[in-house]
Amino acid sequence: MTHREPVRPLLLGLGWSPDQPGGLNRYFRDLLAALGDAAAVVVGPAGDPLPGTVVVSDHAAPLVERLRAFSRAAAADCATTDVVDAHFALYAALPVRLGPLRRRPLVVHFQGPWAREAAATGGVGRGSVFARALVERSVYRHAARVVTLSGAFGRLVARDYGVSPWRIDIVRPGVDLDRFRPGDMTAARAEFGLAPDVPVVLAVRRLVPRTGVDGLIDAWRGLDDGAAVLVLAGEGPERPALEARVRAHGLRYVRFLGAVPDAQLPTLYRAADLCVVPSVALEGFGLVVLESLASGTPVLVTDVGGLPEAVAGLDADVVVAAGDAGALGDRIARALDGRSPLPTRVRCREHAEQFSWTAAAARHRRVYAEAITPPTRARVLFVDHCARLSGGEIAMLRLARELSTVDAHVVVFEDGPLLAALGAAGITSEIIAMPARTRDLRRQQVGVRLPWRAAVDTVLQVVRLARRIRRLRPDVVHANSLKACIVAGIAARLARVPCVWHVRDRIDTDSLPRPAIAFVRALARRVPSAIVANSASTLASLRLPSVPSRVVIADPLPDEFFVAPATARRDEPVIGMVGRLAPWKGQHVFLDAFARAFPSGGVRARIVGDALFGEDEYRDSLHEQVARLGLDDRIEFRGFRTDVRAELGELDILVHASVQPEPFGQVVVEGMAAGLPVIATDAGGPAEIVDRGLDGLLVPPGDIAALAVAMRSLVDDAARRDELGCRARVSAARYRAEVIVPRFAELYDDIGTSR
Repeated sequence: MTHREPVRPLLLGLGWSPDQPGGLNRYFRDLLAALGDAAAVVVGPAGDPLPGTVVVSDHAAPLVERLRAFSRAAAADCATTDVVDAHFALYAALPVRLGPLRRRPLVVHFQGPWAREAAATGGVGRGSVFARALVERSVYRHAARVVTLSGAFGRLVARDYGVSPWRIDIVRPGVDLDRFRPGDMTAARAEFGLAPDVPVVLAVRRLVPRTGVDGLIDAWRGLDDGAAVLVLAGEGPERPALEARVRAHGLRYVRFLGAVPDAQLPTLYRAADLCVVPSVALEGFGLVVLESLASGTPVLVTDVGGLPEAVAGLDADVVVAAGDAGALGDRIARALDGRSPLPTRVRCREHAEQFSWTAAAARHRRVYAEAITPPTRARVLFVDHCARLSGGEIAMLRLARELSTVDAHVVVFEDGPLLAALGAAGITSEIIAMPARTRDLRRQQVGVRLPWRAAVDTVLQVVRLARRIRRLRPDVVHANSLKACIVAGIAARLARVPCVWHVRDRIDTDSLPRPAIAFVRALARRVPSAIVANSASTLASLRLPSVPSRVVIADPLPDEFFVAPATARRDEPVIGMVGRLAPWKGQHVFLDAFARAFPSGGVRARIVGDALFGEDEYRDSLHEQVARLGLDDRIEFRGFRTDVRAELGELDILVHASVQPEPFGQVVVEGMAAGLPVIATDAGGPAEIVDRGLDGLLVPPGDIAALAVAMRSLVDDAARRDELGCRARVSAARYRAEVIVPRFAELYDDIGTSR
């Protein structure tokens, strides 16, 4: 069909908010309002429908009557409809599969597994659950594009309904930033009869098993001392059982509000010190999270579905394990007594402001356009064995996010925080699990022969991945870690798909046993279609013949790092290290050098990072070292942080102290882009990044005395610090995304078209 500009969508919903409560209905109404010129059909009642909305029948009417009325209304709008956007499979099934709308491009919003939710709630027979699943599959598989609010639900709809990830669009929802905003807490509490001086912990939840309110009540057992009150807002079939649970526990400071009118929700959020979302299953995103944050109220969420994605980037310990009442109670207690502070109200509001309905509507219009005219972008399948937020995984995330000219999909071999970060960036992902005994096998354990169980696990993983590659049919496979290079490289060969090896580790005796080195170097000559190395040092360690397809490409640095931190010069300069805690990273060297350079105080230090791959003993040894050196009052361990730029903004000098050659040194470039003077070790990638004495300083690896002298010299000479920082920002520009990303796109195009 030839469509007009702009595209006119027809939205097929369930019910109308607030007449019919629920996240789906509220989301539908807000999206319709943000789009402005869309038509819609919903089942009544609807007291104040928006222009262009047709309200049919009534939810109390028999199902056949509702379906017939809905189909007639949807068909009546067919002539002026360019694309159909279905939000509820049952009502949409007849018009989009059998009616005239079947000839229109279809976008489907996957708001949750309708059949599974019905089965979990109970009271529905197996036949009904089976019928619902058939309806869902029929509608989803007919769709040109399937929209999910989170990467978690993207994985679910791909796994359980067979939807190709290339047809899935992760579109983050919006929140009404004018309606939900910070306000007077005292006045808000007065409206609900809450004491002005007693902290309020709030949960706005439908009272059904999957929302986990029973676990929150259990968690409150250790907090029910009158120092705070737990307020539960919402209705549902579980309310009698929950009230009985409160009585059985003898809890005195728990209050049930029942269903709170939609108009009063903003006030209720303002009344709370903390909002808790304790879901245990099937949470697509959690609009309540955005509403609370937009109101300036911090949240704690469980690691279920899209909830971690909703808070990704808040950079605080706000995610707890689902179903663990003890952990939840402990985290609430630490938040209330200040031991583990939550994000400030200002920071919460700033986070929520990323979720505007204007941006969400614009993203939907792009989805509608692609449903009408399918894109011809190259499909790139990224593979990584790890789902932790280590340096290589963060670099892959940034690259995939910046590659607007390709469709990126990520496969990992474990669950972990990387998946939430990918979902928050709108990148689909999936898990092809590999046994931990092999996935987490240390490089030093790979000797003359691979443990037989690890060998079997690796072969089986290659087979599983090759089967998945054949089904996904990507244009290019991009292996992002050394283990992924081996597994994905062979799997891609079996599936006859070109593979890029992204080598991020030096293939040398400083990181691998000799048999493993020989094996990797041999594979590198035969398996990949192209090799990307993060530095010339890394590429040289492979000892490859010089061929055009093998190139050195650095990872792209997002523009946000080039915004100079707005910090005034401090009376006590702060020197810091940022990175994973591991012996070869040299945090122990930094501590000894700091103690030598500044024995009498006047300077403070920060260590940002944590042990990610089992280096817990090393982390403990660093704390012991600080105590032994008498630096407890001047050294701060910040732990793991996702907002690296904010941490860099708290430093005056950045130190990189690896005791063996660093393959690249991503944090070195980040610090330079932030305008910091950087002291790095003169080996591997950092020696290629830093121009000695011009845009940074270089010292020999492991040389405590040289590092101490370099730190002392920069602390004593503020003008020198400023000079190096200014030059560093200029040098770091060569790593900007606009410079690096086109090289990857060109590489994919070259090897993809040469198949």
